[in-house]
Amino acid sequence: MKQVVQSFKTGKLEVKEVPAPQLNKGIVLVETRASLISPGTEKSTVNVAKSNLLQKAKQRPDLVAQVLQNAKKEGIKATFDKVRTKLDTPKALGYSCSGVVLASMDDRNSFKPGDRVACAGQDLASHAEIVAVPQNLVAHIPEILSFEEGAFTTLGAIALQGIRQADVKLGENICVLGLGLLGQLTGQLAKASGANVFGVDLDHRNVEKAFQLGIDEAILRNDTSLVTKGMTFSSSLGFDKVIITASTTSDDPVNLASELARKKGVIVVVGAVGMHLSREPHFYKKELELKMSCSYGPGRYDPEYEQLGIDYPFPYVRWTEQRNMAAFLNIASKSQLTLKPLITHTFSINQAGDAYEVVAGDEHTLGIVLTYPERDHKRELSVPRFIPGNAGQRTSISFIGAGSFAQSYLIPHIPETVGLEKVLTKSGINSEHVTRKFGFQQAVSELKDITEDKQTQAVIIASRHDTHSEFSNACLIAGKHVFVEKPLAISEEDLTKTINVLQSTSGMLMVGYNRRFSKAASAVHQLFNSLNSPILISIRVNAGFLPQEHWTQLDAVGGGRIIGEVCHFVDLIQFFTNDLIKQVYAQSLPSEGTDMQNKDNVAITCTLKRGSVANIIYAANGDTTLPKERIEVFGDKKSAVIDNFNTVEYYVDGKKTKSKCSGKGHKEEITAFVEAITNEGQPPISYDELINSSLTTFRILDSLTTGMAQQV
Repeated sequence: MKQVVQSFKTGKLEVKEVPAPQLNKGIVLVETRASLISPGTEKSTVNVAKSNLLQKAKQRPDLVAQVLQNAKKEGIKATFDKVRTKLDTPKALGYSCSGVVLASMDDRNSFKPGDRVACAGQDLASHAEIVAVPQNLVAHIPEILSFEEGAFTTLGAIALQGIRQADVKLGENICVLGLGLLGQLTGQLAKASGANVFGVDLDHRNVEKAFQLGIDEAILRNDTSLVTKGMTFSSSLGFDKVIITASTTSDDPVNLASELARKKGVIVVVGAVGMHLSREPHFYKKELELKMSCSYGPGRYDPEYEQLGIDYPFPYVRWTEQRNMAAFLNIASKSQLTLKPLITHTFSINQAGDAYEVVAGDEHTLGIVLTYPERDHKRELSVPRFIPGNAGQRTSISFIGAGSFAQSYLIPHIPETVGLEKVLTKSGINSEHVTRKFGFQQAVSELKDITEDKQTQAVIIASRHDTHSEFSNACLIAGKHVFVEKPLAISEEDLTKTINVLQSTSGMLMVGYNRRFSKAASAVHQLFNSLNSPILISIRVNAGFLPQEHWTQLDAVGGGRIIGEVCHFVDLIQFFTNDLIKQVYAQSLPSEGTDMQNKDNVAITCTLKRGSVANIIYAANGDTTLPKERIEVFGDKKSAVIDNFNTVEYYVDGKKTKSKCSGKGHKEEITAFVEAITNEGQPPISYDELINSSLTTFRILDSLTTGMAQQV
């Protein structure tokens, strides 16, 4: 299928052939008929991508700060590799489209093949022939509306949320600052609410358009009589509500709004504008109320709502993102909005480059619509991208999931003697990019394209945590060898399914516990391997803060940090002791009233079957300048200390020695996996250890819940 993509590294924009997206639980697969280019938002995105690295840094100081923090924790080289991977990864453009449902797995059975729908969401409702959109970001289009009008829905929902935040009432005087596309929609919605609407803009063409579409009065920002006319319009009282839909770094819109608003008036900021406020004379003396409007409405930036499809209860949250989308479409269908005059340009998907030239130029634009041809077939599953590679070698590996982690730590370590066969990712853009970048034979769209592929002997799975068990089981059942990134499963039910599959498959399973393969861990293991007596282990992990809305923190998606991260150190304990954990006891810091979860700051004691004891301190509340990991091992009058896997200190016979190391074992674990499947050897990590590691993390959570030690 065709999709508009841009390189964030070079700024180059093109229409590419990429695999169609996947249909998964909670997803609606839509064949696009029209998509809307938002001149304001997308022009900014495109311009940032076209700027050089220094300019990018100046425009995104928040990302620069993240890079510097990461460099302190993981080193300059690892951070550089991450940044390079991010820059190399192409970006999807667009966030508002309309089309026809091809298939749906929404859990409310709301969408059927053939339904006309509007879709929202950055990286979801993109400029692409087929899009896969979560169920809460899809709404039905009334038959009276065209697909071109339906493509306005995301912008319309944003405008409608601004109206709701302003709480516009019948007969009120409303001022809209900024009459671009978002301002035009806001003005019309305010009129539909029964308000008297006054508009302000820098461009006379936007002012004229606002008059044409029914706004009561509009004026240029540089008109010296602006304030006087505004006061006359509002009967010398000032505006009840001022809604800012402009886009500028200047503070002028906010300060102008304070001048135009009446005493105890309300100012609602919808657009991205400067926010350095002047307390005097207006904000203070008028006791003005300043409110922010968050995009499409309640649910925005909530991964449980947007990604998992968990809706808010109607009686308590009347208007959500999806309900705002549906309301906008309903208002438009009743001729209370005029949308077609807002379309200033129309291009086909093949002319997307020309469309963005218009966006970047000086030509007057409002709504720019991309149109898509209607297809004769129901669904395009994949677009083969045959590239000369390593086909025909003894071992061929396919990948499921190939995000920045896989591109930085897994794929580069595949030996040259191994063929890279197929790659399947959630995003067709990323599949095509990874195929071309690393020389895979083909980018595919469905799991069966890998499980039924005779050329694929092994599969490396680096997708999101909630898919690990499902994908591993499918590949094992198909007789493939499987390397799955940790965790193996995020629930005991999923783990049980995998255990059952292992009993009847010819495929080998390995989990990506890379630390045990590192040079540092191998050296310490060798020091204590010959001991017959128990050892004592202390592991301190300065993990750093992770927001609760991050996908790894969602129990149903990432499983949380104990299942998803602490499992590494559970495995390391078993590696050092050559033993299995039999009991765990865990305590956590109370975190009520903070933005942390209780289980993000834990102290865990593990007792092993042959008497060894290990402690894990996992902290999210520490300072990030402290190195992330420190491991101390004691036994038989010997001690060893691993400092962030960069150095190992040995204390033996009263003498201290120190050796430098590098890496956390990613290369070594891939090498071990490839050697095992090539030589038909034993799994690099025993199944007893893999299962025990997962069970231990589940028991840690049980211990936190019950306050009691738990048997593994």
